[in-house]
Amino acid sequence: MKFARIATTTATTAALALGLAACSSSSEPAASNAPGASEAPAASSGPKFAGQTLTVWRLGAPDEVQNKLMADMNAKFKETTGADVNLQWVAWPDAQAKWTAALAGGEGPDVTEFGNDQVAAWVAQDALADITDLVKSTPDFQQIPQNLWGYETVDGKIYAAPWGGGTRAVLYRKDWFKELGIEVPKNWDDLVAAAKKIVEKKGKDVDGFAFNGGSDANMSLSPFVWSAGGDFAAFEGGKWVGKLTEPGFKEGFQFYTDLVVKHGASRKSALSQNSIDIRTRFANNKVGMFVTGGWDITTIKEQSKNKVGDDQMAFFSLPAKDGSGPAPAFQGGNDIAIWKDTKNQELAAEYLKVAAGQEFGTRYAKEGGLLPLYPAALAEFASDPLQAPFAETFKVAKGFPNDTNWAEANDTKAVLQNAARSVIEGKKNVDTALADANKELEEILNQ
Repeated sequence: MKFARIATTTATTAALALGLAACSSSSEPAASNAPGASEAPAASSGPKFAGQTLTVWRLGAPDEVQNKLMADMNAKFKETTGADVNLQWVAWPDAQAKWTAALAGGEGPDVTEFGNDQVAAWVAQDALADITDLVKSTPDFQQIPQNLWGYETVDGKIYAAPWGGGTRAVLYRKDWFKELGIEVPKNWDDLVAAAKKIVEKKGKDVDGFAFNGGSDANMSLSPFVWSAGGDFAAFEGGKWVGKLTEPGFKEGFQFYTDLVVKHGASRKSALSQNSIDIRTRFANNKVGMFVTGGWDITTIKEQSKNKVGDDQMAFFSLPAKDGSGPAPAFQGGNDIAIWKDTKNQELAAEYLKVAAGQEFGTRYAKEGGLLPLYPAALAEFASDPLQAPFAETFKVAKGFPNDTNWAEANDTKAVLQNAARSVIEGKKNVDTALADANKELEEILNQ
């Protein structure tokens, strides 16, 4: 199934990051049999779903905080509906294959977590249920500002609920910076100097600024590209036009690959590591800085047996090239959606109301290191010194091409990851690598 192209979502405004008043839709919900439609019986009758079990997929690896969150959330769901939850955790790098297999074999979840930039691709494959009426008839959902529903809306219909906002910053070894006399970088030159000093003093097996070449590599590359005035692609004249060969993209890409090739800030032998691999090395004193989110803090503490804790870690916004402020980072986040093949869409809709409602939606975001989407909680989040870099970066955040085929270019075909590796390994120069990647990106986006 092919859907119309979707305009790229605009970045969240500074006013929103400081607690913009909630927006509400004034339109009346249409009559529908979609999950959560207003005519569906309410689950407040209690035991209506008693004895039933709902399968829910969460992405990532559970830790103590997440296990407690899900236990409380699922207990509330059972109290509300009488139903149990079969909770399954899926590692982010495995998610694409799991969803593909579920779509092909019919053995998928009832409800699943998604990255918000992946929703359009799965809508195009008819994998997600239309929850437009559920959203319009749920008061909590109407508190989430309308401009945060861009990735979830395709051809005027809503297919997922925003669960937590995401942007990324640089996690760094605060104790190493103090020990080595390094100031928090204010521009690209500072970043290079800090990374090189860490490698010099801590050893060549340590990444001063870890290069990410894995499944989430573009989360690390994009701030450099956007800071230099570049972009990945633009929808022009009814089609996607790649921008990888333009000066801004080339400058950001060159700088990122030069961190390895020219500056030795990251090991040449680790060109496929993703943020999970880097996080493990950070916990083992092998990384000085890397681009990630607050969700990694708890896991790093656990993996290091608390040898790397709050006194050793802090975040800063990746700086703009010229030191004018934060570089734009990806305006991402995670969503929760109903798998279209579920045999109980009504029960699945009740789960979304609990999971993404104000109580647990706020807990999910804050306890997972994401930006809460409910205005009051977001304002509180912005005043937290530990989380301030994310709130500041969120003000200038940008999005990847909001096209149904972006996931194929980003994840499956790894277009930019392959281009970067070819440059670092000396197989192509930057111009050739980006020209080849641009052609491939356009072919994928315009399928």
